[in-house]
Amino acid sequence: MAAVATTTFHVLVSDPVSAEGLRALLDDPNIQVTVKTDFTPDELAEAIGAYDGLIIRSQTKVTAEILAKADKLKVIGRAGVGVDNVDVPAATRKGVVVLNSPEGNTMAATEHTWALLLSLARKVCPADAKMRQGKWDRKSFTGTELYGKTLGVIGLGKIGGAVARRGQGFEMDVIAYDPFVTQETAVRLGIQLAGLDELLQTADFVTIHVPKTKDTADLLNAERLATMKPTARLINCARGGVVNEQALADAVKNGVIAGAAVDVYSTEPPAPDNPLLALSATGNLNLLLTPHLGASTEEAQVKVAVDVSEQIRDYFNGIPARSAVNMPALSPEVLASLRPYMSLVEKLGKFHGQLIDGAVASVEIVYSGDITEENTNPLVPALLQGIFTPILGPSINSVNARLIADQRGVQITEVKSSQASGYASLITVTVRTEGGTHTISGTLFGTDTARITRVDDYWVEMAPEGTFIVAYHTDKPGIIGSVGQILGAHDINIAGMQVGRVTPRGMAVMVLAVDERPADKVLDKIRAIAGVGDTRLVEL
Repeated sequence: MAAVATTTFHVLVSDPVSAEGLRALLDDPNIQVTVKTDFTPDELAEAIGAYDGLIIRSQTKVTAEILAKADKLKVIGRAGVGVDNVDVPAATRKGVVVLNSPEGNTMAATEHTWALLLSLARKVCPADAKMRQGKWDRKSFTGTELYGKTLGVIGLGKIGGAVARRGQGFEMDVIAYDPFVTQETAVRLGIQLAGLDELLQTADFVTIHVPKTKDTADLLNAERLATMKPTARLINCARGGVVNEQALADAVKNGVIAGAAVDVYSTEPPAPDNPLLALSATGNLNLLLTPHLGASTEEAQVKVAVDVSEQIRDYFNGIPARSAVNMPALSPEVLASLRPYMSLVEKLGKFHGQLIDGAVASVEIVYSGDITEENTNPLVPALLQGIFTPILGPSINSVNARLIADQRGVQITEVKSSQASGYASLITVTVRTEGGTHTISGTLFGTDTARITRVDDYWVEMAPEGTFIVAYHTDKPGIIGSVGQILGAHDINIAGMQVGRVTPRGMAVMVLAVDERPADKVLDKIRAIAGVGDTRLVEL
């Protein structure tokens, strides 16, 4: 957006934010800052219409109802990483940019992980509590050393990688589970990759650094916790819900593992009947709980506030935000032209992200037809955002997607083809992983009607919206009917169906649009049909 020198922009700060961090806004003569941190939701909804910008932390919930009254609002800045408290789709529909500070609390979270790990290993907190009672008790608090032990890191993003490097500093053997990190990247970091089961069975300390997604919810359940060493200790400073809390409480209580330290909870603050709180209340010495302090350092709070304030100031002065969560940094003219294509390639990427197995090695995007005349540079981040979001969660955006791909050693190739495709414009995306290769094509009919036209070797025509069951199968009588019977028996309505094949009685793909999300057991029944192969749930 172009800056207008005579315009005064009004920014509301509705959560406690470092005053030092607001300096970039306070020093700008065209920006007026109001700090008011005691709004109720109804009061915020009534007040928000007067503001062009909003800065929040985790306290304020920016709902669709509040956004509906935000007629002037142009930008929301989250002084932190997570934007779970912002209805991002509603903000996007409203034309409001949502930005965050993805780097500001990396060190704080890393150091808190190590604070918990060391405290757990040496039983610092219960020993301190006993000293406060005036009791000298050395025998009850014998700890364990880190030297020579194995550290298992689940998730090698910014924080996981920083935790791993510090583990090497303690002269620990570091292994990591991250199916989307290549072997080359692991070698560069000096880390040995392992499967999740191998890591859990091997590590003396296990630390978690993955987002909560449908694939990581309850990633560590009772069955997986039971495979850990009885001397192992678990640390979770990532997201609540990645570890099943009841299973973890039982594992610590019954000596399945030696201890656990937890900073995050499935519901925050946790309910009084949370099993971890209940176990802590019994005085268990092997459980350490903190109230989501991973980002709670003075330095981190200043960093995230400075970062967000500078981005909002720059945005109001016509400079694209560097950490926009919901839109690319484009001029309005280019954005208007490319927005339908950006939506299309993001959907193609999401489709890929739910089909692929293993670390992404390469991505090729081929443009054919009219799209070759456009500036296609912004399409690659949108595509990568789509590919990585099902894998890494909502922290991926069009700003950081390419950086993350580079960090993971992903080779990216763009090709503008002069060959006729049969469509006015066609975009074909091929993703190669350690587990195989998939190709998906899509097009636009008119200016904004998107269609997926190809899934691997099979031609289809489907709108990239909703929930789909994608089943590779042998093209023979009875399979489609058997799938329909299973879905009908579980009250799952089929909204549409596409079947693509190359030759009769050969291999084919069935794409079923369904109105209800099928449970895993339903998909397992479909996979068990004779002639049905790989079957995936794809949500666009």
